[in-house]
Amino acid sequence: MRDFIQFFLLCVEYFFILYMIGYSSFLFLSVTVGSSDLYAAKRRNLLKNELANDYYVPVSILVPAHNEEVTIEATVRSLLTLDYRLYEIVVVDDGSTDDTAQVLQNAFHMVQVDRPIHRRVRCRPAVAVYETQTEKVPIVLVRKENGGKADALNMGINVARYPYFLCLDADSVLQYDSLEKIVRPVLEDPNVVAVGGTVRPCNGAEIENGRVVRYRMPRKLLPCMQVLEYDRSFLASRILFDRFNGNIIISGAFGLFLKSVVIDAGGYDNTTMGEDMELVVKLHVYCRETNRPYRIRYVTDAVCWTQVPEHMGDLCKQRRRWHIGLFQSMMKYRNILANPKYGAVSFVSYFYFLFYELFSPYIEVFGVLTTLLAFAVDLINVPFMVLFFGIYVAYTAILSLTAFFARIHTIDLKLYPSDLVKAVGLCAVEVSCLRFVMAWVRMSALIGYRKKKDTWGRIQRQKIQLK
Repeated sequence: MRDFIQFFLLCVEYFFILYMIGYSSFLFLSVTVGSSDLYAAKRRNLLKNELANDYYVPVSILVPAHNEEVTIEATVRSLLTLDYRLYEIVVVDDGSTDDTAQVLQNAFHMVQVDRPIHRRVRCRPAVAVYETQTEKVPIVLVRKENGGKADALNMGINVARYPYFLCLDADSVLQYDSLEKIVRPVLEDPNVVAVGGTVRPCNGAEIENGRVVRYRMPRKLLPCMQVLEYDRSFLASRILFDRFNGNIIISGAFGLFLKSVVIDAGGYDNTTMGEDMELVVKLHVYCRETNRPYRIRYVTDAVCWTQVPEHMGDLCKQRRRWHIGLFQSMMKYRNILANPKYGAVSFVSYFYFLFYELFSPYIEVFGVLTTLLAFAVDLINVPFMVLFFGIYVAYTAILSLTAFFARIHTIDLKLYPSDLVKAVGLCAVEVSCLRFVMAWVRMSALIGYRKKKDTWGRIQRQKIQLK
């Protein structure tokens, strides 16, 4: 029996060596390429080596909201400060049970109108439509029956007047120039059908007229660790995938889409909890099946500031929902894997998300359990394991700090000494502790998920600090 356990642990050892070599190599390459692109973009900006013009495309900004009375007014007011010529704001109240709609009606003097809605993609019926023409741009509020975030976005698509629409979460704020920057790929290439931007936590930041006037790391430790995680995540894969048209996810908090193609593809799927990823994968499939030339881009300097959970319970809800959405999208489009028709999307992007995102929590927890087994039968080299774990934590922490400081420096944010201490001190904790907690949450996410697959997953909100 001992010989069998020894052989089993040897096989596990070789598997983890190959698994970690693949992950660490990809992470190093991604962060290196991402940091290089960020610094190149900053140099171009300093040299004014960008084409200044008055070209633009009309954009409808869709804001799905469910019980967002705390943040919705600040979000809409921030959108009115955008440095852009032609856009509209469409807020879709998805059956809120609080005063989300009333807050908007009072704040912007909205009046009910009799406006027909052409339902080009399926969604629950509207209850009432309100409009105001007293602000910088038109603001439309649609109250509808509850159907989930995807259903609310489909309603927004049906209401939108313009050929491009931008999705924005109701707890998020766009930087003043983000809309102008996220549409640039569309102006450069007519084949672009979707563009993703960068999402950064706004906990601790003070924003005035779309500009960050004071940036501090969040006071609480949990949001601080998410700041490091977000910067590593957005720098670690999306810039690299953008090189070969391989991005298969655009954050639901901030993404631009060509409306006609999304309608032709069927709109958002309201049966999934990861409507953002499902739509992007669907666009890859639709465009390749119809032989349509297309590009799905990622823009590093188009920034959206969003609230991240400040309580562990809320964070677990969020990550559980994300992992279920990932699972649903990967399973729904599993024919992409190892399919030459999809090129690098199949052999790089899908493979990465399958093995290093979907399966990773199971692999990580399995690794911990086999380590305990090896310790129980006295077949483990404790000094070597401690050294191996230390190298892993140090390596990942260094890459996290590289991504964090590259982002801070290239967008000219002032970092206070106390924030520097927080970032350096918490990077190892985020990798060694929070990551394994989230691995357990993600591993158990699929247990009984069908019963709650249509719920938004309520997370406690804080008021956004706008001046």
